[in-house]
Amino acid sequence: MSGDRSNWEDKVRRALERAPERRERFETTSSEVDPLYTAENLESHDPSRDLGYPGLYPFTRGVQPTMYRSRFWTMRQYAGFGTAEATNERYRYLLEQGQTGLSVAFDLPTQMGFDSDHPMAEGEVGKSGVAISSLADMEVLLDGIPLDKVSTSMTINSTAPVLLALYVAVARKQGVDPAVLSGTVQNDLLKEYIARGTYIYPPEPSIRLIVDIMDYCNTNLPRWNTISISGYHMREAGSTAVQEVAFTLANGIAYTEAALARGLPFERFGGRLSFFFNGHSNFFEEAAKFRAARRLWARICRERFKVERDDLCRLRFHTQTAGSTLTAQQPQVNLVRTALEALSAVLGGTQSLHTNSMDEALGLPSEEAALLALRTQQVIAYESGVADTVDPLAGSYYVESLTDQIEQGAREYIEKIDELGGSVRAIDLGFQQREIHDAAYQYQKRVESGDAVVVGVNRFTSGEGAKPELFRVDEALYRTRSERLAALRERRDAAAVEAALGALEQGARGDANLMPLILDAVEAYATLGEISDRLRQVFGTYRESFAV
Repeated sequence: MSGDRSNWEDKVRRALERAPERRERFETTSSEVDPLYTAENLESHDPSRDLGYPGLYPFTRGVQPTMYRSRFWTMRQYAGFGTAEATNERYRYLLEQGQTGLSVAFDLPTQMGFDSDHPMAEGEVGKSGVAISSLADMEVLLDGIPLDKVSTSMTINSTAPVLLALYVAVARKQGVDPAVLSGTVQNDLLKEYIARGTYIYPPEPSIRLIVDIMDYCNTNLPRWNTISISGYHMREAGSTAVQEVAFTLANGIAYTEAALARGLPFERFGGRLSFFFNGHSNFFEEAAKFRAARRLWARICRERFKVERDDLCRLRFHTQTAGSTLTAQQPQVNLVRTALEALSAVLGGTQSLHTNSMDEALGLPSEEAALLALRTQQVIAYESGVADTVDPLAGSYYVESLTDQIEQGAREYIEKIDELGGSVRAIDLGFQQREIHDAAYQYQKRVESGDAVVVGVNRFTSGEGAKPELFRVDEALYRTRSERLAALRERRDAAAVEAALGALEQGARGDANLMPLILDAVEAYATLGEISDRLRQVFGTYRESFAV
């Protein structure tokens, strides 16, 4: 073999004299790429230790023994805009077209704990998602949707307890036992402090609310994923693949430690932890990233938390293709980007997938673009053949080498975060924020120099292509939503609302699990803003105290 390699290297030298390589350095977001990968790159790789079999520890090859041969991933399309009525219509349409799970986008006021008539909400109502202020809105949003049959993911964080309570309340009104509900609340506040910014309360009370949901769901919603620990937004902010894995799993460690400190055994919450990753543009790195994250989390559960049950060590995750890779220039090209990103997620073993629409760099996705995004998943599932065997990339010298490199790089970051005192302390110090900032800056320099090619942006810029017709939200929504909220406050039982809010405030000042109290409040038709304001009075609000 060594003689063969020497012969190959000699041919390479002669070939480079005739045709130099396209650039001096080839790299993923996290490491340099060699021109060739062989068994020599895997000298420390032990397949029996590092790969195993699908459905078995350390789950590198997938969390289920048969993966997509038994059932495809859940096909979700993240959607929400304007009113509950309009969004409900879009959900019904997508379900009729073969979507297998709902994924709810909420507008910025809802995410920040403001009702649609709050002065801070003006200009933002319904723009980035659906506006939800009360149980009346949630009833309309979910009208005609069988909650006992559909899995629902809700991308909501600071107000996750309120939205989950609203969902449970609607299920009760439909006559559905909450015990059969399935879905996910994102509920991941640490990544908000790191990369996204839709936080309300400081870390300590935020983590209290997260653990309250874990504890409540264990008893009342056993099929519900209580948190979606999210690397997606850190990747959108510019992190590398290694940073995405490391910071996500470090946050998972922090949540696990908080639940254990509350006295919850891992068996009561560990099986309902879920994760959320970005499907980015470097095809093989992304597939390797998912495999590395799965293996590293399994090892963390076993080594750090002494989890004996293998099934509790499984990292189950949702993937969304990268919004940050979509371009306003030549938007039709986004269809190709999204297809490749979705394919890498499937080859990496995702449990759930959202494919971005081609027009999202320009505005909210149109119905036509959302349908094309869904059809992209269906073509991968039914026509490509990649789902016919489990982990088809296993054994690739390149993919296995990338998987090992990403796992090792993520381990080193987690060790650094441990040295700083854990995720919360590292966030206070601005560690993760600075690392992401630096990575984003380095990438932007590569784009500006042309070392990183973005088709239609810094190369192949001729011919912008037809601009799709954009979906617009009615600018009068702030006024009409304000009128609806005024009518709601007029007809509800004001005394019952005040009693429920008072009980919630008292519970927040103590150590009660707040989920039952929030559920009482929403069923009395207290609004999301009123509930959030009571918790603000007790917990205060978070302000960043460092400079990136």
